[in-house]
Amino acid sequence: MKITMTKALSLTAVLLILAVVILDSTALAGELAGAKLPDTLKAGDKTLRLNGLGLRKKAIIKVYVGGLYLESPSKDAAAILASDQSKAITLFFLRDLTKAQLAEAFQESFEENAADKAGQKAAFDKMLRLLPDVKEGQTLTFTYLPEKGTMLQAGNKELGAFEGKGFADAVFSIWLGPKPPSEDLKQGLLG
Repeated sequence: MKITMTKALSLTAVLLILAVVILDSTALAGELAGAKLPDTLKAGDKTLRLNGLGLRKKAIIKVYVGGLYLESPSKDAAAILASDQSKAITLFFLRDLTKAQLAEAFQESFEENAADKAGQKAAFDKMLRLLPDVKEGQTLTFTYLPEKGTMLQAGNKELGAFEGKGFADAVFSIWLGPKPPSEDLKQGLLG
């Protein structure tokens, strides 16, 4: 089989362009405002895929980039909340925040969005007490597994677990409920 130099160069050029396109599309999939989040996240025995990224700003200050991970992609916040499938939200912090600042922001969104505030208040308050101070570049992850409940992690360290889908609904409604911290953040998470 004889390949001419022109055909070999053409084939090489096509393969090089294809490689650049593939690498470029995967590199951009989990990047926003300088924060890089993985395209997949291991949750129990499931591999969750990045559904979307959103930026949380307060006035003009960039606070964090949130990444929503799902078993199956979705743009429907109500369907995501209703689903009893594994899901996760990772927050990549773009600035230092104290535990008190985090707790205040999460509490406000919980009050505005959680359907069962009274039934989930004690567990939610317990979760808020577990929050650490965060530094720029650190992450917090909220992962829901139907068989285990909702786990809170700071980086790779598990801080606590909370049973029940109702608790997961309350936590995920912070970002996916009718009054998220910002509409741009919610729309980014939904892809």
